[in-house]
Parts: sequence; C-alpha cells; structure tokens
Amino acid sequence: FPNNLPFFLSLSYLVVIALEEKTIVSKLGDNATLSCIYRGRELHLKNLRVYWQIADDQEECSVVHAMISGQDNESEQCIHFKNRTQLFWDRLENGDFSLLLLNVSQSDERRYKCVVLQKTEYTRVIHQAEVVLSLAASYSQPILSGPVKNGDSTGEEVTFSCRSGNGYPKPNVYWINKTDNSHLPPSELKITPHADGTYSVFSTLKVKDTSTMQIECSVENKILQENLSANYTQQKQSGSSIESNKNPEKNGKGAQAAGIISVVIVIGLLAVLTCWLWRRRSSKLVSYTGNE
Repeated sequence: FPNNLPFFLSLSYLVVIALEEKTIVSKLGDNATLSCIYRGRELHLKNLRVYWQIADDQEECSVVHAMISGQDNESEQCIHFKNRTQLFWDRLENGDFSLLLLNVSQSDERRYKCVVLQKTEYTRVIHQAEVVLSLAASYSQPILSGPVKNGDSTGEEVTFSCRSGNGYPKPNVYWINKTDNSHLPPSELKITPHADGTYSVFSTLKVKDTSTMQIECSVENKILQENLSANYTQQKQSGSSIESNKNPEKNGKGAQAAGIISVVIVIGLLAVLTCWLWRRRSSKLVSYTGNE
C-alpha cells in the first residue's frame, strides 16, 4: 500500500465502483453512526485497509479514522477526531465498516467518505460510501404570551409574543389564525445564536382585538420533522351581558341568605317574648294565690 493519506485519491489502478450515499440525522451531543456496509464475500482483516475521511478535498486535514491490517492507525488522524471515533470490531469481518462518532457538534456537520481496500494479488477498492451528517436539536415548547393591549379603546391592536429555545438549526416560525387556519405575518422575528451552537427564537404578532380570537404560534424544526405549538383562545361577551349574567345570581343568593337570617331573628324574638310573657303571667298567678 502507498504510505501517503488519503492515498486512494491518486491511485490510477484502483477499480472505480458505485458510490453508496446516505444522509443521517443526529442530535447535538449524541453519538452518530456513519454507515458503511459491504455485502460481499468473506473478508480477512489482515488484507484490508479502511479509511474514513472528510469528502471535501479543500480540508487541510481530512482523515477521520484509519484501520490498517486489523489495527487502528492514528498517525494521520485529524486532531478534531482524536479519541472520538470507533469502528465496530465485532462486525468488521461481516463487512460492516460503519464508524461511531462520539459527542457530535456543529463542526461535525459534513460529508464523509468511507473507502475499503483489499489486497490479494493486487490492491483494489471493494467498497466506498458517502454519508452526509446533519445535526439537529429539539426546540423547547413555545411559550405564548398576551394579548397585550396597545390602546384603551375596543378594537385597538393587541400584541402576542412567542418564544422558544435550545434548538438547531434555525427554525421556521408561523403565526396562525385558527378560526380559518390562515397564516399571519409576524411583526417581529428574532433568532439568537448561543455559545453551544443552538438558537433561541422570539417573535411578536400584532392583530386587531376582537371578541373571539384563536391564535397559534408554531415553531418548526424541518430536519427533525418537529412542529411545536402554543395556542391562545378568547371568547368573551360584552361587559353589560357579563354583568347581567353574574349579578342576578349574586343578588338572588344574597336575598335568599338575608331572608333566612330574617326568619331566624323573628323566630328568636318570638321565642324570647313568649318566654317573658309566660314568666310574667306565672308571677302574677303566684301573687294572687298568696293574697287569698
């Protein structure tokens, strides 16, 4: 085998074979498996070389992982991938040359190439594959606030706000009028990057205040095919109707309570009066008996 890496790009005697392509999605901070599977005859590791590299030729260092004759070779490995890559050793002789990439970050979001070479009578490429690694992170459940009145009069504009965070990549944000499922243009949309590579989003919506409002804020992560939403529903009546509905009930209960109290007081007074009259009559009777 030639000594320079990535040597297979310049070898004219290597057989050109079909290139398997695949796209995988991984979440930030997770481990990602880059697939490279050869479905051919039985293999012997001592006759194999497996190279994983960044497919972009412009990179100063492109070697992600190398295995030579059944041994890992770290001499040419890019420092960015040191101690972060593993082959599945129990699967190699079965043709599974997939690579485990640990703790992925935005800088790992690239196109990778896997090349498997076999040496028998001559050196030849028996398999190659390309894997596009896309990264994503779920956004938090949106928080919908409002409505905040922009004026004192009925029919004035009100403002809603919606926020979410810790997601990747940049999201799509939609405001929806749920009464007819129409999309409403945001008044403001601000997407803020963070040190860990994730984003937070803040958006506002200004709409005319109505007696019935059904507003939804939706945050979409296309890569993860996630769509998180928060809803606001308002169904209010006029002030006079609200008061007319509430006051009779309160007044009725108050009158009923007052009536019960009045009856109790009257009964109590009658009982006291009856007792006083009975005692007075009894004293007079005793006095009359004594005089006789």
